[in-house]
Amino acid sequence: MENKTIHDFTVNDIDGNEVPLSSYKGKVVLIVNTASKCGFTPQLEGMERLYKDYKDQDFELLAFPSNDFKGQEPLEGEALKQFCMLKYDATYPIFDKTHVKGSDASPLFKFLSNKKENGKVNSKPKWNFHKYLVDKEGRVIDYFLTMTKPDSKKVRSAIDKLL
Repeated sequence: MENKTIHDFTVNDIDGNEVPLSSYKGKVVLIVNTASKCGFTPQLEGMERLYKDYKDQDFELLAFPSNDFKGQEPLEGEALKQFCMLKYDATYPIFDKTHVKGSDASPLFKFLSNKKENGKVNSKPKWNFHKYLVDKEGRVIDYFLTMTKPDSKKVRSAIDKLL
């Protein structure tokens, strides 16, 4: 069980296409649950800055919109994609709306948030913009709470150590 990584999961992107996370082997990955109607939504700007700064260095940022916190992600599909792309110039991959907590949580988020499954981190998202840092082998290495900005020195330093 401790050999499981994010590379064992397949998820759907915002257009409904299946994406095996094994396609990110060899890359450091930051996984973020997002929402368009949240007080922390401006973090989408920081996510794009971070992505632009690191995307050519074996880094990937994956956004998973979620409506699990006070209905703060009312948008679906194309409307959600357009919001992220037009308002925040998002160029990182955006995935299908996902449950990130509770019994309805997607298998990926159950894995990310449960130390028994991922071997390292025991941290369930308590709000939007919870971040998980994954190494090049697909292992969960760390997490950052909502208040930690995605392009903060703390996040950048953690990414730098893995690159």
